[in-house]
Amino acid sequence: MKRARRGLNAAVLSAFFLGMAPIFGKQAILGGLPPLAVVALRTVLATLLLFFIILLFKKPFLQIYSLGLVGCLLAGAINGIGSLFYYSALGRIDAGIGQLLYSLYPLFVAVWLWLDRQPPTRLTLLRLGLAVPAVALLTLGGSHRLDPLGMGMMLLAAALYALHIPVNQRVLFDVPAPTVTLYTLTAMSAVVFPAFLLLGPVELPHSSATWWPVAGLTLVTFFSRITLFLGVKHIGGMQTALLGLGELLVTLALSHWWLHESLAPMQWAGAALLGIILLLAGIDKPTAPTRPQPGGGWLSWLRPRGLV
Repeated sequence: MKRARRGLNAAVLSAFFLGMAPIFGKQAILGGLPPLAVVALRTVLATLLLFFIILLFKKPFLQIYSLGLVGCLLAGAINGIGSLFYYSALGRIDAGIGQLLYSLYPLFVAVWLWLDRQPPTRLTLLRLGLAVPAVALLTLGGSHRLDPLGMGMMLLAAALYALHIPVNQRVLFDVPAPTVTLYTLTAMSAVVFPAFLLLGPVELPHSSATWWPVAGLTLVTFFSRITLFLGVKHIGGMQTALLGLGELLVTLALSHWWLHESLAPMQWAGAALLGIILLLAGIDKPTAPTRPQPGGGWLSWLRPRGLV
């Protein structure tokens, strides 16, 4: 129970930090920074920050077994590609609308976990079912002109973000969350920074008004990743993803107050439905992920140490 509570708290904190990410990202873009520069800077800076903290205070966290490292690098590469689509989409659509579409990722998580022979519970399926109309009301209830290309890129980003969660869940069984966070972010940096240099334009923040959103985005990336993987480690990827929907409420509130993006009554109804989904987390008892079994599932090759 104590471990589950720790996982719940971490997942809620992750949702809070993740909900702030599109706000800082949109501010940096509105300040004149290209989307690829935003994603490259926040990923590389967050990676360096975590690396130096571990190097100075927790050197043992640098150690990881070879197959676990492969899993982290794979997850980071997948998420890095997803980040490129995410911030490219954010350059075309409102932060609130973008995050609404991105919030479909728990549906993708359920699919990836099902393919790995980890079917969801009935209550989890109910919560997923409620998530569909909630996101639909939030997305379609406004008066914004929807950009099909931007929406498509955001949905692809959601699918890729969801894909990296079950990969890391396997590694997190016997590897500390900060270690998984470090090597996952390192692989993300190895994807997004070359993309920034090659696809450009190569441009850095030219004023404090642009640097402040980048600094804020770096910090929320740093904290959201550590808390995300703590949640996955203690309560599993599916429950963490569903609690992560709370990031949508954070984004809605901040986009309304900070970026002056308005929401229609129908969208507020979707937000209320989303709140019900989050409250059901108290009934849908989360449990720590069980030790992966050999054989079966598309991730069966990614085994903890000592499992033949």
